[in-house]
Amino acid sequence: MTGPADDGRRRAPSQGEMARADVPLRPAATVMLLRDHPDEGLQVFMLQRTLSAAFARGMYVFPGGRVDPADAAQEVESVCEGLDDAEASAILGVRSGGLAYWVAAIRECFEEAGVLLAADPATGSGPGAAVADRAAERALVHAGELSMVDLCRRLGTSLLPGTMHYVSHWITPVGESRRFDTRFFLAPAPADQVPVHDDSETVDSLWISPSEALRRHDRRELAMIPPTIANLQMIDGHGTVAEACAAAAAMPRPTAIEPRLRIDGEGRVVGVILPGEPGFDDPR
Repeated sequence: MTGPADDGRRRAPSQGEMARADVPLRPAATVMLLRDHPDEGLQVFMLQRTLSAAFARGMYVFPGGRVDPADAAQEVESVCEGLDDAEASAILGVRSGGLAYWVAAIRECFEEAGVLLAADPATGSGPGAAVADRAAERALVHAGELSMVDLCRRLGTSLLPGTMHYVSHWITPVGESRRFDTRFFLAPAPADQVPVHDDSETVDSLWISPSEALRRHDRRELAMIPPTIANLQMIDGHGTVAEACAAAAAMPRPTAIEPRLRIDGEGRVVGVILPGEPGFDDPR
């Protein structure tokens, strides 16, 4: 999704491009990992995407990406604790297949940050620091050569979608060459795992309080796209992970937000217009 920090000198889409309805919406999922810092309070884990990325290049984001067909495989439900497909679909307001969004968020978090939201179903203990030694499995999952089902069987764990809270829903504006239908989640970060960027799709990472991330964005130190900013604003003000999770659990089902591209007087794309902002309801 294009944001104000993108290159404002991009050529604006033509009328045909803007009206194009054949650009598929790709399902995607993102997770905000949260932790309590003894001095700074609530913090969220963020990654910087590589400058060579086709989407959101150079932006600071949360771990996430596309929902793959394997995320919706029938056997996935057998390695999930605390949430089944019927419940997940009801939460999202879809007929079926909702669990795939949670699984995709967990998979992308493992691929991009090295954190696996999973636990031993018998003991409830997580995979712990051993995940740091799972570089081979991380690479295989990223390459699509190892499914999350097979990963769980290797590690003797189950995925923990029941610890994740669905908090927002964003759709890339019409006119973009890539469009995503993205569900955002938040989850407590496992205390015994240390996230680290993959040095491939992501080139930097940090733990930061939502308020500091927003201040650094305002100072143009952290480039972000609008969904990232909005989700930081949503969790800003919560003092602890428990408070943020309680607020998320009490939320009604999020309404889908689909911005429009903002075009300047010379026909260049300079950002997006969010619902409720001046110009959003103007004729296209």
